[in-house]
Amino acid sequence: MALLPILTYPDPRLHTVAKPVIDFDDALRSFVADMIETMYHANGIGLAATQVNVHKRLVVVDTSETRDQAMVLINPEITWASADKQLGDEGCLSVPGIYDGVERAVAIKVKAQDDHGRWRQIDASGTQAVCIQHEMDHLLGKVFVEYLSPLKRNRIKTKMLKAQREAERA
Repeated sequence: MALLPILTYPDPRLHTVAKPVIDFDDALRSFVADMIETMYHANGIGLAATQVNVHKRLVVVDTSETRDQAMVLINPEITWASADKQLGDEGCLSVPGIYDGVERAVAIKVKAQDDHGRWRQIDASGTQAVCIQHEMDHLLGKVFVEYLSPLKRNRIKTKMLKAQREAERA
């Protein structure tokens, strides 16, 4: 297994729309293992393939207390979302150190494939539902800061670019 480099906002590659996964082979399973390792290493609860510059419809999520129940969602589709919404602070491995409020459905049903291509349905609520919605946004080329006002978004972009410049100088 290998740690994968995570793209940081405002990298334009984060806005690439992911394509469906077609081949469910050993290479895919190896990539999924690398994504899970990368998510855990970065102390995240979710990671989309887009964030590691692989533009396939694949996310990994683990919102468990024990951090050992990674869920793989390939070609995910939300089939139902509750009318009830909740505003909650979100962060993102591609926007390190930034947290802000985003409104999301409190419960969802998701149809997705596992790393062998088998379809299943997941009923998610609370943090898990929020995390899945957040990661699925990445597959559409959307980063959570795009839900924020243009002023907040520009401040975050400026802060991230400054941090990148400082890191390059170090």
